[in-house]
Amino acid sequence: MRETWKKCTAFYSAFSSLRSLLRCHWAMVRKKGTLILCGAFLFVAWNALLLLFLWGRPPIGRLGEGGGAEPGAGEDWAAGKGKRGGASGLAGEVIRLAEEVESELETQKKLLKQIQSHRSIWELRKDVGKIETEDIKDKKDELKEPQQVPQLPVLDENKALPKKVPAPVVTSPPPDTKQDKILNDEKQSSENKVGLTDSSPQTVIPILVIACDRVTVKRSLDKLIQYRPSVELHPIIVSQDCGHADTARVIGSYGSQVTHISQPDLADIPVRPDHRKFQGYYKIARHYRWALNQVFNTFSYSTVVIVEDDLEVAPDFFEYFRALYPILRSDPTLWCISAWNDNGRDGLVDPGKADLLYRTDFFPGLGWMLLKEVWAELEPKWPKAFWDDWMRHPEQRKDRSCIRPEISRTITFGRKGVSLGQFFDQYLRYIKLNTEFVPFTKQDLSYLVRERYDETFVKEVYSAPLVKVEDLQQGGSLKGAGPFRVQYSSRDSFKVLARNLGVMDDLKSGVPRAGYRGVVSFLSRGRRIYLAPPEGWTKYDTSWS
Repeated sequence: MRETWKKCTAFYSAFSSLRSLLRCHWAMVRKKGTLILCGAFLFVAWNALLLLFLWGRPPIGRLGEGGGAEPGAGEDWAAGKGKRGGASGLAGEVIRLAEEVESELETQKKLLKQIQSHRSIWELRKDVGKIETEDIKDKKDELKEPQQVPQLPVLDENKALPKKVPAPVVTSPPPDTKQDKILNDEKQSSENKVGLTDSSPQTVIPILVIACDRVTVKRSLDKLIQYRPSVELHPIIVSQDCGHADTARVIGSYGSQVTHISQPDLADIPVRPDHRKFQGYYKIARHYRWALNQVFNTFSYSTVVIVEDDLEVAPDFFEYFRALYPILRSDPTLWCISAWNDNGRDGLVDPGKADLLYRTDFFPGLGWMLLKEVWAELEPKWPKAFWDDWMRHPEQRKDRSCIRPEISRTITFGRKGVSLGQFFDQYLRYIKLNTEFVPFTKQDLSYLVRERYDETFVKEVYSAPLVKVEDLQQGGSLKGAGPFRVQYSSRDSFKVLARNLGVMDDLKSGVPRAGYRGVVSFLSRGRRIYLAPPEGWTKYDTSWS
């Protein structure tokens, strides 16, 4: 009895070990695919199992002594049942274990068949993996090849956000343009030849719309979306201040076409008593700072075009900025591109020269492009109010210029605002918006680089005949299409002549609106006129303000 019990126990232990080993080996097979080793192992295990089973089985004819249950031994089984009930129960357990072994081996047989059927698939995957690895290595080798285009140093784009600025509330994310940005964040050297301006077609140029409480932002967004050539290359980010619910609903109605972010700090700003009426200007400056930090530091764009919620854009608005982006990158004497001409009233511009562009020392705003590097320079000293006039100070401008068009690529329809309609009725409402699409990206705009531009511009201005303002007015004796030059010599003489000729007469730190090297170019009665200082001009007089 004891001997039989030991044999059965050994048999069961061998079976359990075999089952565990089979499971472990199955996991190993799945990882390595070693079918030959698996087959050898199973063969040895099966034979060992049979030997154990036969070893523990009593010989035929000794059923009475061993309590066997072989067929044909019914009498001995019945006779011995009462006396040897424990032994017969043990024999039944051995038979049950044998059946389990047979069942388990059938399962292992099926698994081996599955392994064999999947072997070809594993081999194929290995081959594909090798090919992909070789392709990745080839691509890395290509990326390691030196670039031929020299590059300017790129400022650290991981600049931290200002302290105490809460995270933006974003209702819809901008398109994923990381790959495009990586390809185009590299700046071109100022020594590069600027020719056709379609050399960087993948540059991502987002549009930042500054909004507050005008539901008419819909007019601005409709035109931007209508003329936008690519969602990926020109994501539209609408930054809203004021917390105006109706305006927020209008912006939200555009869904994924725009990204809507909200300036979180809506509290009044402490100001001195005489500036309480200028609270709106303080809030605008705070909003601009927050929104530009989102564009450059949170969304990590390298440039941006800023428009306000009361601007309508021209059909070639995007074409204009895309073409001038390489010029802005390559010429360190430029710091912005503007879509606006301060003297762009109908009658003061040449409708036949929609492609004519100028350099200007006056910061125009009203649809303008800014680089991340310039923002990194301005942001630490950003003013608490009147940001646009602050941009026109010599300390910020640093003798740099902007590009402006002959015919504006934006117009303003917002008489309502913090300026209470200043200049709107007299000037802004009459600005002419360009309606002709100009393919700027197919043109050579290298004439705008300062070295070439100054030489041509100065020669053209001061070679023009000098005339008096009376000669230009109705009834004057002057004939011909021009150009003609009208000269001023003081702040007061400039203002008198500007008013008589119908152009804006204000100066900021001595710089006239739309002026370059003190010269203002416009049309008067169909003639090109240069309102200019005396020849030999060298610098602006900052007291002329």
